[in-house]
Amino acid sequence: MMAVSVFRTVTARYKAVQEQMRQNPYKYKDEYGDLQFISRTLEWLWKPIVFKRPQVDLVNRRDYRFLPNEKKLSLNTLGKRIIVDYEDQHFEEYFDGTWSFGTGKIVKLKGHWYFHIPVRKDVQNTFSRDTVQHVVGIDRGLRCLITACDENGKCLFDSGKDILRKRQKFLECRKELQSKHTWSAHCKLKQLSGRENRWMSDVNHRISKTLVSTYGEHTLFVLEDLTGISFDEDNLSRSKKANGELRSWPFYQLEQFLTYKAEATHSQVLKVPAKYTCQRCPKCGGIHKTNRHHQTHEYICDYCGYRSNDNRVGAMNIQYFGALWVSGDEHPHLDIRRK
Repeated sequence: MMAVSVFRTVTARYKAVQEQMRQNPYKYKDEYGDLQFISRTLEWLWKPIVFKRPQVDLVNRRDYRFLPNEKKLSLNTLGKRIIVDYEDQHFEEYFDGTWSFGTGKIVKLKGHWYFHIPVRKDVQNTFSRDTVQHVVGIDRGLRCLITACDENGKCLFDSGKDILRKRQKFLECRKELQSKHTWSAHCKLKQLSGRENRWMSDVNHRISKTLVSTYGEHTLFVLEDLTGISFDEDNLSRSKKANGELRSWPFYQLEQFLTYKAEATHSQVLKVPAKYTCQRCPKCGGIHKTNRHHQTHEYICDYCGYRSNDNRVGAMNIQYFGALWVSGDEHPHLDIRRK
């Protein structure tokens, strides 16, 4: 059975790599319009996957099970089954009968063994065009991680300044460790990488949870489809060396988190084309690159003089996509007028 778990684990990891390749990560356009890749190129995704941390998968009701009427867990080992205690007050809600437990994973971290158990709850999503209560357009970026705009024009901003500052600290720490070329520095780099990934996942979890709790049930969240889209060169920093790190924020992970959290509240995520969302005037439909002033973070329309925050304008255009979809347009598009 453990051999079967090995094949399942390796196959799942390679499927994750294939999904990463489809998202075309780690590329962007510089200020001259040339396509650039970060220092770690896409070739690393094709290298053989190596599992260095000991781990084992345990199937529910076969390799592990919760003992009824007892706060104990029975685990299968190479020698014999063992009984361990656990504290149920941290996840008591998962024993109400509506949740199912999946294949658990035993991992070793810093000399301690942990048992990770995924839980799943099937929710009947009653979302439809007729039940939509809110249509929220979400513009994602680096200077401002998200800008959410609803049908009333009210916006929710989440600044990315502190995020970029902390990521810069991670980058400086990695450079210092890489310059040492020692085994201990290599081990520290691995620990630092895991810490940064966990921190980024936590940020995306908190953002997605805030969006779902703020707008409630039966909400249509509209996102730009970033698949195969390079980041706008106007969002680049002045330092080319830092652009690689700034481009590697896990936007796709945020989309995944928001999707399953929205489904749990009878809401839905709609992906729309990203073209011209930051250049089109939401009032008159005019489009021109000079409308957006990146230094002052302003949008000033050359046609009608409409003025607003540039991230807010992007979120308003994305929200307009959602409004068209709710009205019955299966393939909504922006009406634009060129100068």
